[in-house]
Amino acid sequence: MNPAEQESKYTTRVLPVDADELGTFTFSAPNKSFLGDWDLRLSENSQDAVNLLQAVKQLQTSSVPVAFPTETVYGLGADATRSDAVAGIYAAKCRPADNPLIIHISSLRQLRKLLESTTGLQRDSPDEPSQQIIPAIYHPLISRFWPGPLTLLLPLPHPSPFAPAVTGSLSTFGVRMPSSRLALALIHLAGVPLAAPSANASTKPSPTTAAHVLHDLAGRIDLIVDGGPCMVGVESTVVDGLTTPPVILRPGGVSIEMLRQCPGWEDVAAGYKDSAEITAPRAPGMKYKHYSPRARVILVHGRLSFAVVTRYLQMESKIGLAKTKTWRDVDLIEPGRTVIQDPATANSPGTGDLLHRFVIKICTTISPSDETCRNHALNAETREHTASLSVSSINLGIEITTIAQGLFSALRELDQEAVDVIFVEAINETEGDAAAAVMNRLRKAAETEIES
Repeated sequence: MNPAEQESKYTTRVLPVDADELGTFTFSAPNKSFLGDWDLRLSENSQDAVNLLQAVKQLQTSSVPVAFPTETVYGLGADATRSDAVAGIYAAKCRPADNPLIIHISSLRQLRKLLESTTGLQRDSPDEPSQQIIPAIYHPLISRFWPGPLTLLLPLPHPSPFAPAVTGSLSTFGVRMPSSRLALALIHLAGVPLAAPSANASTKPSPTTAAHVLHDLAGRIDLIVDGGPCMVGVESTVVDGLTTPPVILRPGGVSIEMLRQCPGWEDVAAGYKDSAEITAPRAPGMKYKHYSPRARVILVHGRLSFAVVTRYLQMESKIGLAKTKTWRDVDLIEPGRTVIQDPATANSPGTGDLLHRFVIKICTTISPSDETCRNHALNAETREHTASLSVSSINLGIEITTIAQGLFSALRELDQEAVDVIFVEAINETEGDAAAAVMNRLRKAAETEIES
């Protein structure tokens, strides 16, 4: 099937679901932990429950994946045990077949059943990680970070309970338990583990709203569960505790500092590269270019200036700015050469919550021999030339959590502005829990990284 046929195959529906309106969650553990046994009694008169059950039915009976929210980003889920369902994920995303998928579960009992069915081992307790089945190195991580944005690499049982395409021919598989109650309810009611990469077209910025999913996958999938914006904004951290020392294969919502506070993880190291890797990936996000808008992305360490911007584009261009801690729009003003056409617009909101637009006017005296002169087809005489630079600017804030939450959305919004280049202000990757994950995603998106 060619891309045009794929994109027009379905009339994509967006169904709103509020987890608070689904019904009553009941827990076996006094602390109401999802790690133990739990259940959900749906409300009879809840439209949210009706909408969620439509997604459940599709997961159980169809090969077309369902988009749904997690605390990190929106996922594109399918029954991980059925090859036709998993193939639907790769088809919808146009995802390379050797890029493995993460398994999402709703309880430890579900994970143990997947492992017990092939190993024949028995669990020690229904509410505690089994010493026999789940490697002991992961027990402190499960206790502290699950449910949450952490994926564990486990040995693949033989025979595998998963469709072969899930693991990309690897001898391991990644699994996590999301903290989103909506995601947990969907997996629980479906009764199957869900393979779920981010619900975007392959290589594009990950989606943090249902609108992002619809923009990328409209016509490619039938159903999007809209649970509102995601709270974390970057994907889960992926760790491998099967090696010595353990390593982080992908940075995410759980930082290396947080991991090092857990027994057995004091020496955990970074086992990933910020650029795309050539060898077979051990985890999602390692091999291929990811998180990239159509526009060229320039990652800048240091101050913003007119000289930095014009180094990478011609005049009469449109640029995007993704600002974090120090950049200001007025940094583009160069005395005697540039002015903001309407200064008020540099501080006015635009179509988005954080987006505003303004125009920089560039005035310069040039000669007939100047390359700029020839580019602008001026007469063969010295004259003052006025050009313009259209700017779309987004302020992501100064806190790492808000930067992480807004990063992918900002790249998408600036791309929709049809800018030629997006300049992104780099952050200190050692600052804050999600800083390394933010910089990892930016480096994978960026064509160029510079010091200004």
